Amino acid sequence: MSYLLLPRNKKLSSFITRHYPILKTLITNPSPILNPISHYSTQSSSSKFPEYEMPTVTWGVIQGKKEKLVNRVKICDYLKTLGVITDELESIELPSTLDVISERVEFLQKLGLTIDDINEYPLMLGCSVRKNLIPVLAYLEKTGISRSKLGEFVKNYPQVLHASVVVELAPVVKFLRGLDVERQDLGYVLMKYPELLGFKLEGTMSTSVAYLVSIGVSPRDIGPMVTQYPYLLGMRVGTMIKPLVDYLISIGLPKKIVARMLEKRAYVIGYSLEETVKPNVECLVSFGVRREMLPLVIAQYPQILGLPVKAKMSTQQYFFSLKLKVDPEGFARVVEKMPQVVSLKQSVVMKPVEFLLGRAFKVEDVARMVVRCPQILCSRVELMKNSYYFYKTEMGRPMKELVEYPEYFTYGLESRIKPRYQKLQGKGIRSSLNWFLNCSDQRFEERLEGNFIDADTSEGPVFDMGGKLEMPGGGGEVVSDEDDDDESDDDEVLYRRTLTL
Repeated sequence: MSYLLLPRNKKLSSFITRHYPILKTLITNPSPILNPISHYSTQSSSSKFPEYEMPTVTWGVIQGKKEKLVNRVKICDYLKTLGVITDELESIELPSTLDVISERVEFLQKLGLTIDDINEYPLMLGCSVRKNLIPVLAYLEKTGISRSKLGEFVKNYPQVLHASVVVELAPVVKFLRGLDVERQDLGYVLMKYPELLGFKLEGTMSTSVAYLVSIGVSPRDIGPMVTQYPYLLGMRVGTMIKPLVDYLISIGLPKKIVARMLEKRAYVIGYSLEETVKPNVECLVSFGVRREMLPLVIAQYPQILGLPVKAKMSTQQYFFSLKLKVDPEGFARVVEKMPQVVSLKQSVVMKPVEFLLGRAFKVEDVARMVVRCPQILCSRVELMKNSYYFYKTEMGRPMKELVEYPEYFTYGLESRIKPRYQKLQGKGIRSSLNWFLNCSDQRFEERLEGNFIDADTSEGPVFDMGGKLEMPGGGGEVVSDEDDDDESDDDEVLYRRTLTL
């Protein structure tokens, strides 16, 4: 018989052979209960239940087209009563019942989102609480984002709710850890730039890091740079990072110095070359800063590339001319030696100036002192007083020497001035302030042993290719954040002779 030839499985063939009489009866006289597919197809032909389709293997109740439409209308009406704009929801699949959608809305609101936040990205209503929201938020909390800030994170980057923890989020976090971003800093980095979680690892992030390393940035500094300014991972090398680096090199900054500068102040990468950096450089030149001094100015104070330089320079130049009697050319020299002056508050500047004027220094002399050593404008008046009284009572030197060498006020009284002066007295040597103050301890000892006074002819700070800034005196003393302890004592008057790299 033909029915014996159809099955290829021997057990099934045997079953059909044994039970053929029963099977024949069922096929000849089908029962609606035993044959639901035939039952619904018969009913469907009469259009009594046209919305029903063939059931799936889940044995669950499957909604028909009409029921789906009715429920969708109910859900949209419910959302509208809450103030949700449903126009963008037409293209996404919504839950089948009001209970589910209300659960999602309630969950998002408990997270800290408002209806306005939901309207900014209504597609989040298509995310399941159990399949999307809870796994993603739990992982974000694991990376270091506190639970109280999860709502803010989602508000800033709601697309994260659609992401897969394993496929998308975890690889990015692993990449950041591979750059030496500290585990405790991950939450801070992601809060600052949440879009990182949507980047491809083989794309912009990798090329940005590779380029920075190629210009001399130390690989171990990439992590701190990302922590300080994570946006660099989203910046294109060809259109943003490289043009800025090339421009800085073109105006005289060595590539190594640019690399050191970016290591310490990664946010410089974010300055717009055409809209900010180039106009600011030209503005400095227009105010009298010499082009050959631009590398030194930028190396000392990279922030000047991103400031509203024209407004600040105009204000400060007028102030220096009016209150300090420093002419525009003198002001330009001040900026060359201490570019931070463009951001100094006038009240801060006036305190040391008023102190000097109160000690019988002429206005013209104070102007000369400021132009020669603008760092005195950052000195604490209390420390200036101590140094001044020691100078007058113990050293007994004429005021003219302070006018000629105002750098005296930038040295620590207890750490440098007193001990060195006492050694000079013990040796019976009388020298200029510059000779015994403006040198390293080793150089000073060599001078004492030499029993002669060598002239210091260097003027102004020296910017070498290594990126360090040496102060006048030729003694090789480098002013940096890593100075010896005696240079960083609390009584050190110098606020900062320069920002070093």
